[in-house]
Amino acid sequence: MAKKGKDKDRAKEKKEKKAAKQTPPAMPEHEKIGFGIVGGGVIGPFHARAITAQPDARLIAVCDVVPGAAEKLAGEFGAQAMTNLDAMLARDDIQVVSVCVPSGLHAEIGIKAAQAGKHVICEKPIDITLDAADRLIAACDAAGVKLQVISQHRFGAGMQRLKQAIDNGALGTLVMGNASIFWYRAQAYYDSGGWRGTWALDGGGCLMNQGVHYVDLLRWAMGPAASVTAKMGTLAHERIEVEDAAVAVIQFENGAIGSLIGTTDAFPGYTCRLEIVGTEGSVILEDGEIKAWNVKAEIGEVGAYGRSKEAKQAEAAANGKSSGQGAADPAAISWGGHAYEVRDMIDAIREDRAVALPGPSARNALELILAVYRSAETGRAVKMPMNPKWRPGIKKTTTLPTPALKKSQPARRVAAKAGAK
Repeated sequence: MAKKGKDKDRAKEKKEKKAAKQTPPAMPEHEKIGFGIVGGGVIGPFHARAITAQPDARLIAVCDVVPGAAEKLAGEFGAQAMTNLDAMLARDDIQVVSVCVPSGLHAEIGIKAAQAGKHVICEKPIDITLDAADRLIAACDAAGVKLQVISQHRFGAGMQRLKQAIDNGALGTLVMGNASIFWYRAQAYYDSGGWRGTWALDGGGCLMNQGVHYVDLLRWAMGPAASVTAKMGTLAHERIEVEDAAVAVIQFENGAIGSLIGTTDAFPGYTCRLEIVGTEGSVILEDGEIKAWNVKAEIGEVGAYGRSKEAKQAEAAANGKSSGQGAADPAAISWGGHAYEVRDMIDAIREDRAVALPGPSARNALELILAVYRSAETGRAVKMPMNPKWRPGIKKTTTLPTPALKKSQPARRVAAKAGAK
């Protein structure tokens, strides 16, 4: 009898374990959080994938003033295509709106969504002026809805580890922070949309559009900036108003110094790099991957002249190569970070808590970029905080002189001339 009892208990335990491994019943559709996407351009599919990857979310509608864009994205993900924003915002089955329109329209669309009682996920940057960003933040606060801004690189494993080390004091006193964005965009990229490369809707060039992610990481790691001195220019592209190359020197409030370098002229496109230096260690990230992690408490002190040549070579070999996502193709970036922020928004709604990357935090990166533009315009250092009413593009910016573009001679002609010599 005892054996039969044990066998029965084992069978019951086995059945319970099997049940535990089974996928739980799917959540009823009406209990899922409904999302709407405004904007069916390049970035819309990233939000669509991030939303549909969540088991307790559903993509209800995609809205775009261009019917074909809305239909294409909506059809791919089983949503309804719409062209009337007010009609989409009036829907009761949509609780969250993803704003994926040109940067200069982020606040305008986000404010409408907030006033309709929808939570807002806003693509980077939060907008192109501090005044617009402040109006969006205020509108979401007034409506009692959550505002999450996309800056997906904050949530990568490498950046999370670095931020924790900084906050824990593992790097000691911060001394220097540098960010470089050596990307490439062909002229066809800027010609592909009337809003690209304009102050009114793009809000800037290589820093505001492509570089904002690493500007955000630099500011998040190093803290507030005290002053910025910058130069910038449009050096390799035509028919754009904004910069395609910029260099800035930053004095941080904590006493550290740093630099910010951005360009879309670096053919064929390279990895983004973040370098953080402290009195007790230094870390280098490339496209979010840790390429160097050296903390005194972990590896001990080195010689008076630093590490040996052999040690440096061994570390370089161990690090391997980074993928360089997005360096040459804006559609090549991963949507995993977007999924993290969508997931966080869903959890924040259900748990009634703050989101991981709220509006005021995203505003910091925008302010730093605008300080670069202001310094380049005036030719002087800009002290922080910035005047929220200032916007770039109103006055002629003092930029670097544009080099004369010369066409390369055919190779055989050059060779002939060399032979003549």
